[in-house]
Amino acid sequence: MKTMTCAQLGGPCDHPHRGEDANAVINAQDAHLKEREAAGDATHTDARDAMKARWRHPKKSMDWYRDAQRAFEALPEG
Repeated sequence: MKTMTCAQLGGPCDHPHRGEDANAVINAQDAHLKEREAAGDATHTDARDAMKARWRHPKKSMDWYRDAQRAFEALPEG
């Protein structure tokens, strides 16, 4: 199990996301951004917009995804 923060994934806060693999952490980040935006937290709107924009551009989204996977793999267990 590893932990990445919202900020490590491009967001504005230090909320931790834990998962067994990068996909679990990325999915947790997605849910976190949606939740915070729905709650009216404007600080997360830019990160959510950036996330949505990435997926409209496959090359950009794959670059971000690979970077997030590499960052996750480099983290220590625990």
